[in-house]
Amino acid sequence: MKNSSKKTATPPEKKEEFKPDFAEKVRAFVSEWAVTIVLLLFGTTTLLQAFVVPTGSMEDTVLIGDHMFVDKLAYSPAGPISRFLLPYVDVKRGDIVVFRFPVNPRENYIKRIVGVPGDRIRVVNKQLYLNGKAVEEPYVVHKTPYVDSYRDNFPSEPNTRLAEAAYDMLAHHVVNGEVVVPPGAYFAMGDNRDNSLDSRYWGFVPRENIIGKPSIIFWSYDTSTERLADPNFISIDHLIDLGLNFFTKTRWKRTLMVPKSYPLG
Repeated sequence: MKNSSKKTATPPEKKEEFKPDFAEKVRAFVSEWAVTIVLLLFGTTTLLQAFVVPTGSMEDTVLIGDHMFVDKLAYSPAGPISRFLLPYVDVKRGDIVVFRFPVNPRENYIKRIVGVPGDRIRVVNKQLYLNGKAVEEPYVVHKTPYVDSYRDNFPSEPNTRLAEAAYDMLAHHVVNGEVVVPPGAYFAMGDNRDNSLDSRYWGFVPRENIIGKPSIIFWSYDTSTERLADPNFISIDHLIDLGLNFFTKTRWKRTLMVPKSYPLG
């Protein structure tokens, strides 16, 4: 009689779990955040740029304290392949643009383009004329009841100090009482037409100064020009104001609004 003995199954050996050491965790953390930061920097320097509106020259279309993203690709020169993939467009009359201030390129301005190269510009009693025709501008507001001899009847003899480029514009780019926009330049004005420091006072906007067009308002806060005068510095007063009034002074209805262009001519 044969002895039958039961074979006892040997349990499989447990594989030792890999546990990254502290140095490995640090390397992974740093590499993940490095990629995130690179993508963020790429996005904010190449694709989008945050911009806060410091003045009321574009009221009531854009308000002081509107924080927006600027689409930097919109007006970029199209490449041989990218022009079929990305929505490149030319700067058009009626576009709202953000640009480097010609007098001080370290400052960014926001205005509406009313004249492109070759256009003839004239203002008569606050009415804009483009290439000899009165222009309908439903976005424009006039907040002063009087007519200013230079501001509201342009071009004419200046009654205030202008930038040198504006004097050059009046001396060399006026034909038959109209300003003629030269090649590679644009004429910009604010929607708050009576309170706008624009091309009437500092001349044309060079094409290379144009950064892009506003894409969306991501936050709007009711504040003053004084508190936003320096975009690289946040005052203590502004921080205190934010802490005390963030919810009540945030213009919630303006969140995700898109400043729109309006075709002219």
